[in-house]
Amino acid sequence: MNLLPKNYNEFVKAEYWEEFFKKRGAKAFEWYGEYPELCGVLHKYIKPQDNMLMVGCGNSQLSADLYDVGYHNIVNIDISDTVIRQMVDKNQQQRPDMKFLKMDVLNMEFADNEFTVALDKGTLDALMVDSSEKVVHDVEQMFNEIDRVLKLMGRYICISLLQQHILDKVIQFFSEKGWAVRIHRIHTEESGNSDKDFHMPVFALIFTKFKKNPKLPKILEVFSQQDKNERLGSVEDVINLVKEMQYFAVIRQRISKRKVTEEQLSLTLYGDMETTPRYTLTIVDSTNKLTNKFAIFIVPQGRETEWMFATNAGRIQLSESAGFERLVVVTLHRNHTYTDIDAIQAELSTKVMELAPPTFKHGTKVPFLSVGNSIGWRKVFKSGHSEISGDYVVEEVQGDGNVIYRRLVFLSNQNVVQSEAKLKPVSQKKKNKGKQLSNVVDKSYLACQHHVAMVAGLACVQCDDFSSLLVSGLSVLLVGLGGGGLPTYIHTYYPEIEIDVVDIDPEIVTLATEWFGFVPDDKLKAHVDDGLVYIQTEKEKGRRRYVIMLDVNGSDVSVGMSCPPEPFVDENFLHCIKDSLFNGGVFILNLVCRDDMLKTQVKQRIEKVFDVVFCHQIEDEVNEVIYALSVDNSSVESSKLKSAWEKNCQVLDKLARRGSVKADIDLVKEIENINIL
Repeated sequence: MNLLPKNYNEFVKAEYWEEFFKKRGAKAFEWYGEYPELCGVLHKYIKPQDNMLMVGCGNSQLSADLYDVGYHNIVNIDISDTVIRQMVDKNQQQRPDMKFLKMDVLNMEFADNEFTVALDKGTLDALMVDSSEKVVHDVEQMFNEIDRVLKLMGRYICISLLQQHILDKVIQFFSEKGWAVRIHRIHTEESGNSDKDFHMPVFALIFTKFKKNPKLPKILEVFSQQDKNERLGSVEDVINLVKEMQYFAVIRQRISKRKVTEEQLSLTLYGDMETTPRYTLTIVDSTNKLTNKFAIFIVPQGRETEWMFATNAGRIQLSESAGFERLVVVTLHRNHTYTDIDAIQAELSTKVMELAPPTFKHGTKVPFLSVGNSIGWRKVFKSGHSEISGDYVVEEVQGDGNVIYRRLVFLSNQNVVQSEAKLKPVSQKKKNKGKQLSNVVDKSYLACQHHVAMVAGLACVQCDDFSSLLVSGLSVLLVGLGGGGLPTYIHTYYPEIEIDVVDIDPEIVTLATEWFGFVPDDKLKAHVDDGLVYIQTEKEKGRRRYVIMLDVNGSDVSVGMSCPPEPFVDENFLHCIKDSLFNGGVFILNLVCRDDMLKTQVKQRIEKVFDVVFCHQIEDEVNEVIYALSVDNSSVESSKLKSAWEKNCQVLDKLARRGSVKADIDLVKEIENINIL
């Protein structure tokens, strides 16, 4: 299997090339490799009897090296008279048959079809400094001149760094002419270049001149791994593959010389003919000097969203626990088949060895680690599309203790589990089959710690008799259904609470009902509506509630707040929420905001509108749950409010622990670390 990275966005930025060209200076040709690095590719396409043209020869030693191993029919041209005189003086005695001519590659004086090979080492890169009209015109003139002087089936061999604008132009130009295109990566890392800290990948492009035939498909090939040739279907595919190779080469160069502790670099790998990622490799370097140097950790399927594997801090902790100076953390992607850890090791061994640290002794066996030597289990049960939320999958994964979890994941953000339910086996009688074990949703399970905190917020309601209110009129409005785990839990343990759940996406309501155990009834109702509109309409109708919860995700990734969308915390709308609460009611907000300034602004707005505000930072998560009270007597001491809250939590805990299915959460403990704003 040919595994290649497909994450080159950073590489194509101008900063990479600016740094390179600053360091490159006068040693231009050294960066393109010398004869020992180039000969393996050149000898495949040049024969001793070929009539060869070296365009823009400069002071390169390459033509002399080729001459010395039997290639005597070489004509070198350069626009610099000084260079030509120097090269003649240097070579005329030892290499009498080799010619050096002062000539402009844009206007060559040779006859048509005179050469069988045109060799270019860095000349195209020097000429095509940008994509301005004048530069592009000159480059096209050079290409046309090379076309003119080459015989049919002749080859233009171009050694280039393939900056973005050069890559786009040269591949497009010659493929449209009907020439065959073949690209090799030249490995110059161990060349005599004195600057070992910075290397840009070098490529050999071989364009073979064919007579143009519109009926024939384009020949587009890339040697992505040593002698493995990959035939591609379009120019765009070629360009993308080259950029992938460039990105991997840059990453490998960075990590091969030193540890990279200031960030965690990652590569996404694809298999042959695959359009979705198969592996993601994240490189974690320890700041400590350890005896064990290098290992690979395979994250079990379905566990890639856990804190230990999904966050920088978690992976650092994993690395420290494993005890290796460099740990490559490998995540496995859905919609792919993985046999076992041995099969993954065989598949990845070659690629991961390229990521070894500088202190690693090659030939040493690299350990492949996992949780209990297991790669986990994952099965997609449904794939679908929501007009509002995009493509999604419903899948089941195996967790600790062989527990099965069902998840809803939107493919626009595959590293985030939108909703999760725990399944439990129950004996069910089936027609003509007797009793059989089936997996059903465990309604006592809350997947998210912030949902536990939101349930505890029910007890924040201020009233004289909370126990009576629970069975005779406590009303809750929740915006954001997801898989329905939160309202289902509340309805299961506190069945007399009247719950209205609002979600803008009808597909979400269908998924929650069909896959996640959400069952509406006269006490638990689902409404497909915009939460902003629904709350405003309810207020205008004079409908009030004791609790309003917001647990709704935003779709604008450019904003530093993913939950809720910003209109929900606009000051005017916050007033609308307060006006929709009974006296003593509570507004509970799941706030997910990575922008500290925006988070402060949101909290200040809530403090301005509501009488008393508490907050609860969820441990090891970005989520923060806000509890905002609407009380007439805002001067009441927060300690008294919290004391009443604790007593009410005791009531909720007692109710949740009776019956056949007991909840195992502790709401009293949940509010211990709640602070007043």
